[in-house]
This record gives sequence, structure tokens and C-alpha cells, in this order.
Amino acid sequence: MSSENEVREASHKFYTALNRMAKGEKNTMNDAWSHKSSVTAMHPIGGREIGWEKVNESFNQVAQIASQGTILLKDQSIQVSGNMAFEIGIEQLQKVLIAGEELNGEVRVTNIYQKESETWKMIHHHSDTHTGMLEVLKKLQSK
Repeated sequence: MSSENEVREASHKFYTALNRMAKGEKNTMNDAWSHKSSVTAMHPIGGREIGWEKVNESFNQVAQIASQGTILLKDQSIQVSGNMAFEIGIEQLQKVLIAGEELNGEVRVTNIYQKESETWKMIHHHSDTHTGMLEVLKKLQSK
């Protein structure tokens, strides 16, 4: 199998985990991500997380207030160079319920993968902020 197809499989694993998280399931990212202290995430809810524990906790916090919906990756483009790869695309949110409020829309995304022991793992996830998510979080913080 080509490296690009291996990265495509790693991406599929991440988006499967992301969709499980969107349905309220915690600890879905374990197999998709590297567990190194150098991994990073910049989510559509804003902010920046550094290190596996903080990145994982950020996904788990969203799972606590998420209950349904689908997140699809559109316009995927993958580039591989040695043991590193990046993917760009558009994440499309479809009827995602966050704290009971339905969110739809699109955000641009960049994902970076690194090959660890013959397996591609995500080491960085970065998406545009999503105005609707920011508004929901603002409402939750004001309660």
C-alpha cells in the first residue's frame, strides 16, 4: 500500500473517532493520535492545546456537550514526505448538536501525521474557528 493510502486510512480513523465524539462518546482519539507531549490542536472552538493529555481532554470536553451529528471531510488533499504527511480539506458539519443547539457549516482544516512504528498517527489538527460553536460556548460560560 502506498504511503498516501496509509495516510488516507489514518485520516479515516481520525474522522471516525471525531464522529463518535460528536455523538457524545469520550476517549475516541486514542488510536488516531500520537501520544507525545509535542502534539497540538487548534479547534473550531478556538484556543490551542499542546501535549497528548491536553489534546485528548479537549476532545473529551466537547464530547460532554455533544450529542449527535456528522462531520465529513471534503476536498481532501494529502501530501507525503518521508515519515511526515499533511492533509488539507473542508470539514462539513451536518446537524451537529452542541449543548442542544444544532450547528451546520464548513471550516477549513489542516491535519499533520507522522509515521510511528509503521503506523501513521495524527500529531496536529487545526481548523478555522466556527462562529456557531463560539456562540454556544459563550452562552454556556455565562450560565
